[in-house]
Amino acid sequence: MTNSTEISAQPPAETTEPRIGERETVASGISAIVQTLRFGFGEMGAGRTFKTLTTINQKNGFDCPSCAWPDPDDHRAPTEFCENGAKAVSDEATTARITPEFFARYSIAELSQQSDHWLGKQGRLTHPMIRKPGSEHYEAISWDDSFSLIASNLNSLASPDQAVFYTSGRTSNEAAFLYQLFVREFGTNNLPDCSNMC
Repeated sequence: MTNSTEISAQPPAETTEPRIGERETVASGISAIVQTLRFGFGEMGAGRTFKTLTTINQKNGFDCPSCAWPDPDDHRAPTEFCENGAKAVSDEATTARITPEFFARYSIAELSQQSDHWLGKQGRLTHPMIRKPGSEHYEAISWDDSFSLIASNLNSLASPDQAVFYTSGRTSNEAAFLYQLFVREFGTNNLPDCSNMC
C-alpha cells in the first residue's frame, strides 16, 4: 500500500497490458462449464456453488442479476444461465468478508489508491461503516446507530427533494422496488442509478 495521505476520487489507471491471443472458436461446452465451476468454487465453495447454480432463473429461485435471460413460461432447463451470469452471481455471493479490522489496517487514502477490481475482491462488508469527522479510517457502527444517523439526516432536510437516493444496476428488482417505495414515501423521486452516472 502507498503511504500517501491524499484521497483520490478516481481509482489509479490500469497499467497492465491486455492479454492478446488467438480468437476462441467456441463460447460454450466443457471448457465453459469447467471455468464456471472453478470460479464458483473459488468464490463460494463447492456446496454453495451447486446450490446457487441450480436456482438461477428457476421458478423457485432468483433472476440472474447480470442480464436479461428470458424466463420460459413452462419447462426450464437445469442451467438457465450463461457463463458470465454464473460468474457474476459467484462474485456477488463470495464468502470473502471485509471486517472492521480491514478498515483499521487501511486508511481511506490507501484504499483510494487501489483499483476497483482489487477493492471488490476483498469481499463483502460485515458491518455498516462510518467515517467520523477528522478520521482517516472508516469505523464500524451498529445497525441501530446507522439507521438513526440516516433518519436524523433525512429528517433534518428542509425538503425531501434535497435528498438523492442512488441505486445500483446490480440491485435486485425486489430490493429496487422496496427502495423506490421508501423514497417516494419519503416524498421525492430523486432516484438516479448507475445508468444516469456512468
